Amino acid sequence: MSLPERPGFLHVLPVFNLFLLLLLFFMLGPSLVLQSGVMVELPPSKFQLERFRDTLVVTLGPGQVAPRIHFQRHPLTLDELAARLDVLRAEGAAAKAIILLQSDVGTPVGEERAVAEMILGKGFRLAMVGQPPPPAQVQPNPDTSPPDS
Repeated sequence: MSLPERPGFLHVLPVFNLFLLLLLFFMLGPSLVLQSGVMVELPPSKFQLERFRDTLVVTLGPGQVAPRIHFQRHPLTLDELAARLDVLRAEGAAAKAIILLQSDVGTPVGEERAVAEMILGKGFRLAMVGQPPPPAQVQPNPDTSPPDS
């Protein structure tokens, strides 16, 4: 072969494609997450939650004396959560945002209610999150069993 090799833009194109794919992955990655928060054991609920935009997640997990409160993934006290919600309301998030309240099975009802009332008092909409109940086990009815012979 007598043709001279002329390196050019074609040799850089695969690296450029890889860079664009990585950029696209990091830009779209957070939008693919369904919910953020802390892993807790949710109580069963027979109601399905529709998909909301602009959701904020408050999680009540089991704690030693009082339940642990997490806003998104950040641990807070009840007073810090109230202050954070005041800041969000001042920024105009209350009109469009829905707060999803995930409460662990072991969380006392009084604590759950206090957090829910505080969220509603700040002017946010609230949705409580549960998990689908297990499928019902069909028990045979003793009245329909065949007679003994």
